[in-house]
Amino acid sequence: MKIDLHTHSNVSDGTQTPTELVEAAVAAGLDVLGLTDHDTFDGIAEAERAADRLGIHLVAGVEMSCRYRGQSVHLLAYGVDQHHGGLRDELQRIRAGRTGRLPAVLAKLAELGVPVTREQVLAQVGDSPSVGRPHIADALVAAGHVTDRTEAFDRFLADGGPAHVERYAAGVAQTIDLVHGAGGVAVLAHPWGRGRREVLTADVIAGLAHEHGLDGIEVDHQDHDQHTRELLRVLAGDNGLVITGSSDHHGLGKVDHDLGCNTTDQGQFSALMSRIGSGGPAA
Repeated sequence: MKIDLHTHSNVSDGTQTPTELVEAAVAAGLDVLGLTDHDTFDGIAEAERAADRLGIHLVAGVEMSCRYRGQSVHLLAYGVDQHHGGLRDELQRIRAGRTGRLPAVLAKLAELGVPVTREQVLAQVGDSPSVGRPHIADALVAAGHVTDRTEAFDRFLADGGPAHVERYAAGVAQTIDLVHGAGGVAVLAHPWGRGRREVLTADVIAGLAHEHGLDGIEVDHQDHDQHTRELLRVLAGDNGLVITGSSDHHGLGKVDHDLGCNTTDQGQFSALMSRIGSGGPAA
């Protein structure tokens, strides 16, 4: 069974519609697809209809933006009650924070000599309910300032970059608790990618597991080299964490993130799904 638990549609910052994403997953030979758009469930219903039609199992998820000691952390949530009031309110706050920082980011880009307008950014948003940095990156590409999203982030938009602007995000522990309160399971996305190993140390992850019931960590991801993956497998085993693997596919929005390039073991997937609704890890 081929299982990819972390993908994005154009409802957040991917380039495919939810239907196109499901069709591509079937073409890639996937049996299970997790749709985890950033801070929204808006693409789930369409993806479920396509999955039912094409005979692939869809796992409804969301990738939530949160923080630890001032640093950005991403948390994958699966199996939550999408109508849970507290969760929906939190997702709305996150989206509002993302859109609200747009004028400040555009002002910084103009000062750096790579101006783009609000209209140019909004032209890249598609069906997303909020404006994210990838949309700004796409506007920079369209304006000819950079060649791709990677260059846009490396030169301007990455955390701590010259055009970066902070926005609202709750703490990671609080977000894990919220996911459990909504009946779901919580998995740290690419925890040691993008320089996050110094932030989400082994001790921090162990604490999240034992004190807040963190369910799993995304080990097999393109941001992790082989040595990092081996260390994370040991960390997961020592702390009762489920191990997931995924592509973090964004369509044409990311290179080297093809559907199914990393996958989740069937036994690990079953262990993760068995925790849904339990309010934390299984006894």
